[in-house]
Amino acid sequence: MSLLRPKTTVSAHCDLPCGVYDPAQAKIEAQSVKAIQEKYQSNDDPAFRARALTIKEERADLVKQHLWVLWTDYFKPNHLEKYPELHDLFWQATKAAGAAGAKGSVDPADGQKLLDLIERISTIFWETKAA
Repeated sequence: MSLLRPKTTVSAHCDLPCGVYDPAQAKIEAQSVKAIQEKYQSNDDPAFRARALTIKEERADLVKQHLWVLWTDYFKPNHLEKYPELHDLFWQATKAAGAAGAKGSVDPADGQKLLDLIERISTIFWETKAA
C-alpha cells in the first residue's frame, strides 16, 4: 500500500494563471481601436480606410478575447458576490467591443466607451488581486 501513496504532496493554486492575467491586454487593444477610429476620421484615402477597418476589427476581436479570458478564467464566484455588477459589466464591454460597438463603428466615442468599461473592469480586477 505504501508504494501507491505519493511521496510528495503538492498544492496547485492558480499561481501561474492568476499571476499572468491582466486587463491591460484588453486595454492596449482597445486603445488601438480608438486610435484607428481617429486616424480613419482624418484620412479620406479609400485604400487607407479599408486597411484601417480590417485592422480595427481584428483589434476589437482581440479585446473580446482578452475580456472573455478574464471573465471565464480569472474571476470566481466570490468575486461576483463582492462585485455583483461584474456580469453586466463584462456583457457591456464585450458588446462595446463587438459589431454593435467599436468593431462596427468608426466613431472614436465608441472606442472611448469601450476603454471606460475596461477601466472599470480593471479597477475591480486590481482590487481582487490586492485582497
